[in-house]
Amino acid sequence: MRQTLGFDDLGAALKAAAEETRLRILALLAESELTVSDLTAILRQSQPRISRHLKLLAEARLVDRFREGSWAFFRLAEQGAAADLVRDLIGRLDPADRTIGRDRERLAAVRAARISAAQTYFAEHAAEWDRIRKLHAADEAVESAIVAALAEKPFRALLDLGTGTGRMLELFAPSIERGLGIDLSRDMLALARARLDRAGCRHCSVRHGDIFDLALPADSFDLVIVHQVLHFLDDGARAIREAARVLRPQGRLLVVDFAPHDLEFLREQHAHRRLGFSQETVTQWLEQSGLEPCSHQIVPPDAGSDGKLAVGLWLGRDRRVALADAQPREVA
Repeated sequence: MRQTLGFDDLGAALKAAAEETRLRILALLAESELTVSDLTAILRQSQPRISRHLKLLAEARLVDRFREGSWAFFRLAEQGAAADLVRDLIGRLDPADRTIGRDRERLAAVRAARISAAQTYFAEHAAEWDRIRKLHAADEAVESAIVAALAEKPFRALLDLGTGTGRMLELFAPSIERGLGIDLSRDMLALARARLDRAGCRHCSVRHGDIFDLALPADSFDLVIVHQVLHFLDDGARAIREAARVLRPQGRLLVVDFAPHDLEFLREQHAHRRLGFSQETVTQWLEQSGLEPCSHQIVPPDAGSDGKLAVGLWLGRDRRVALADAQPREVA
């Protein structure tokens, strides 16, 4: 049932959305969560002015704000009557509008710059990628937790998104019929191919691809793993939705990533976009993608190690029972 707003709250929400720049901000946040710096670059306005607009939108409960370290992220409100209102308003905008189209072009440029920075980082660090991962909980402990989380039932077809060095494919190669790894970095793909060749994993392959737009049909895989990838992305929810799309009925999606932390140098030196994820955040993304959250656990770093980062595992399952009876997945 659609929620309602009181007279004063509705008036405040409409007033907040009615100003031109704020309406443009809302349209952009409907595309992606963004920072003040992102919006400053797209809208070509000063940071103080953008911050004032965002403050008004947040006070009207049209946008949500959350802080990670020294960065603040903004997105359209997700719950409540004001959230329903703002999504209805944005849905009525003409997608062919010249102003909206120009802002989307600039948003695409901002996203492209992020991707370029991440690819540059991967190219420079591809050979030491496994060593960098030792900042967090021991690989052996994380991999044991991954295997245990998936032990409930076998799977034949595995998709590894952001495959990196191909370790997840190598780990499960003995028990699957087909494995595919997707990565945007060609340097990482070269390392993955070398690893799989050494391990004799001829039924596993890797290819260049975009995690947000997989060139794969729906209902293709029994298991999708997103391992230490989301913290590099500007829109984790979108990546989860696309991963869920290619799951078969009763297929599973496993997300492995950092728990919340405050190591800012990872953002500054290692292209991390997000400083970990709370249990609630990833669980919500799974539910919004039409999946049933099954389990969540934390793997802490070894007590005597230099590692400071705990690793979280989130497991979700496609709700459909059988392919013959399956209905299109409902996405919130």
